[in-house]
This record gives sequence, C-alpha cells and structure tokens, in this order.
Amino acid sequence: MTWKLRMATIASVLLVPALALAQDEAAAEPAAAEAVVTAGQFIANNVWMMLATALVFIMHLGFASVESGLTRAKNTTNILFKNTAIPCIGLLTYFVVGFGLMYPGDFNGYLGFAGLGLTPPENGMTPGYADGGYTYWTDFLFQAMFAATAATIVSGAVAERVKLYPFLAFSTIFVAFVYTIAGSWKWGGGWLDGMGFYDFAGSTLVHSVGGWGALIGVMMLGPRLGKYGKDGRITPLPGHNMPLATTGVFLLWLGWFGFNGGSVLSADPTLTSLVLVTTCLAAAAGGMGALIAYGFVASKPDLTMLLNGILAGLVGITAGADVMTPLTAIIIGLIAGGIVVGSVLVLDRVKLDDPVGAISVHLTCGIWGTLAVGIFSTNPEHSLGVQAIGVVAYGVFTAVCAAVIFGVLKMTTGLRVSPEEEIEGLDLGEHGMSAYDLHIGDSGMEAMGGAPKRRAMEAQAGALATDLR
Repeated sequence: MTWKLRMATIASVLLVPALALAQDEAAAEPAAAEAVVTAGQFIANNVWMMLATALVFIMHLGFASVESGLTRAKNTTNILFKNTAIPCIGLLTYFVVGFGLMYPGDFNGYLGFAGLGLTPPENGMTPGYADGGYTYWTDFLFQAMFAATAATIVSGAVAERVKLYPFLAFSTIFVAFVYTIAGSWKWGGGWLDGMGFYDFAGSTLVHSVGGWGALIGVMMLGPRLGKYGKDGRITPLPGHNMPLATTGVFLLWLGWFGFNGGSVLSADPTLTSLVLVTTCLAAAAGGMGALIAYGFVASKPDLTMLLNGILAGLVGITAGADVMTPLTAIIIGLIAGGIVVGSVLVLDRVKLDDPVGAISVHLTCGIWGTLAVGIFSTNPEHSLGVQAIGVVAYGVFTAVCAAVIFGVLKMTTGLRVSPEEEIEGLDLGEHGMSAYDLHIGDSGMEAMGGAPKRRAMEAQAGALATDLR
C-alpha cells in the first residue's frame, strides 16, 4: 500500500464520523430554529398584546376628555371623577367575578362561572396557552380594559344630571354581571358563538351593550333642565371646551389601534396590519360622512358632528375589521358618519337628551357595524340573519337588565340631582369643588353675582322643574 493510499484511508477514518456528526447537526438545525422562532413569536405576541392593552387603557383618558369637553364647565369635575372611578371599578369587578363569568369554560352556552378571582392554568405562562398569543395574565388585563369601556359609554349619555353614587353603583353591577354574561355568549364560546354570530372587537359586545345601558339611563333620567321647551323648541346646551373634546377624539382614535389591533390576539403581521388599515380608513370616512350629511341640514359645519363622525366610523368597523377590504371599510365608515348625524337629530326630536352623542355613536353605529358584517364580510359563512339575531338578543338582555338596575336605584336612592344642584352645577353640589379656578366662595356664587344671582337661579330652577314635568 503506497503512502498516498495509507493517507486516504486514515483521512476517511477520521472524516467520515466528522461528516456524519455535521449531518446530524444540520438535521437538528431546522428543529432548533423552529423552537427559537416559536419562543420568539410567543414573546412578540405577548409584547404586542401588552402594548394593545396600554392603548385601550389610554382610551379612558379619551372618553374623559370628550365627555368633559362636550359638557358645560360647571360639571367638569363630576365628569372627570366618574371617568376616573370607572376603570378602577371595572378592573376590580372583572378580577373578582367578571373574568370567570365571561370565560366560564365548559357551560350551557347561556350562563356559566369559572370561579372567583384568577386561577392560571398550568400552561398559562407558556406558548401552550391561547395558541401562543399571550399569557393568562395578559389575557385578563386586555379583557378587563374592554369591560370598563362599556360603563364609560353610559357616563357621557347621563351627564350633567345623574347622582354620583347611584351611577357608580349602576356601573359596578353593569360591568360585573351584565357585560360579562352577555360577553360569554360570543367571546366565551356561548350560544351565539355556536350560531355563527361574529363580532371581532365589540361593535355589539362592548359598544352596543354600553349604548343600550345609556339609552335606558337617559329615558329614566329625563332631559337636562331647559333643553326642551313645551312648544317643542330645542335649546342648545353647548360644551365648554372644544380643544379638549378634539384631543379626546384623537386619543380614542389612537386607542383603537389597540382596541381593534389587539383583538387579533397575536402579533400576526398580515392580519394586524390589515385591521389597522381598515380601522383608520373607516374612521376617516366616518368623519367625512358626518361632514357631508350635516351639510344637508345646516348651513355651517359643526365640529362636534365631525368628531362624532370619526368615532362612528371606528365603532362601525369594529365588528368586522378583520374581514373587510379597505374599500368596504370606507363604505362602512361613510354610512356610519351619515347615520350618527341622523341619530343625533332624531333623538333630539323625541326629547332623549344625550349631551355627548354616546347613544348615536355607540348604540346606533354599533348596530350598523354588526349588521355590516353580514353584508360586506369576506367570509361567506357570515350571515346577515344571524347578525340580526345577535343584535336583538343583546339589545333585549341589556336593556332589560339596565332598566331593572336603574329602576331599583331610582326607587331607593334616586337617580337625579335636585333642580338647584343641576343649575348650580354638579361640581359644587356633588364634590364641593370646581374644575377651574373661579375663586368661588362658600356660597359658591360670589364669582357669579352672589346672593341675588343665587335667588334668581333658584327661581329659574323651580320654573324649569315645573316645565319639565
């Protein structure tokens, strides 16, 4: 054997095991890479969901800004107090009973309860939970932000005349039980989910549910003093701070990136980006739709209508943001913008006083957005008939529950402040403080004319109360 052959033999003995090891390592690389991607995607999903949660949380600042800006200065502290208390109530009640009611696990499709508090499953912090979209803790927090939103919708509609503590009592019961039981019918895998009802991010489950509560509250409270006269005249009671209201709408629009974008329930780049596009296009179209529609009934454009048109477009697209094309999103938004203008005018005609347009934005356009899924969805399995059944079911259940809660409170604690307190403002009557530095003394009237002014206002309050009856 020549030396060359000997060297080749030695090389083969040494290299064959090395090559085999390299092949084994190469074969293992895809599996290892897949495991890394899976872990990385889980982290990315959870980070996006936590960011979306933060964006939804910011929406409460948006609601507070819109509501206080569209109401009168003398009620600003009261509006801000309610909008600050509601997230606190929503988070705590959702922790105690809400999450367990809304996601009960195996149940009869109508009512179930997974238990008090939070009990993470064994896989709750792993990719095995929620298809790797997020952890159990993130799941709870994201859903809790939605729960508080429903009660915030009611706050704006009953503003400027509702008693503080009865309203907070209503919010507690409404968020803890009504919103959550209704939510279990779809998002908890209940009977409507089994029928094929579709509501991607809550046009009905959040916005219409809150809107029905707002409608019942407005009906039971009656209009603000001086809003409607016996002769049928409608007296405008304009908001005091349009920059604040406008800021609030932009905050809400920003928050909707999390509201709808987070409802993808993962950081899926394709679906998340589509949802954000349809959401923004619908918002823009809603503003233009309101601008056009209001042009048919008034000679000059109204900023509040433009603002509510944007919100109407956002509410309208929320039910089907993931199953719409950009063009259909624009159509839905345009129609929502027109609908909100018509709804505001109709409610005024029938003397349902909603200071901020919450019923028109959240209930009327929530219904439209839910039905629009059955008309425009890219998923052929979505049915207009099933969507209509869902709208009716949620409407009846929520309205009846809200009527019972408000009715009991009205008979026990009372719902409405006195005429004198309403005229003076809820800031002083309910809180003993003003949102603005007006140097108001003990009587609360020095800056506005002292005792003579008070006597005049008391006389006015008595006359308005008589007129209201």
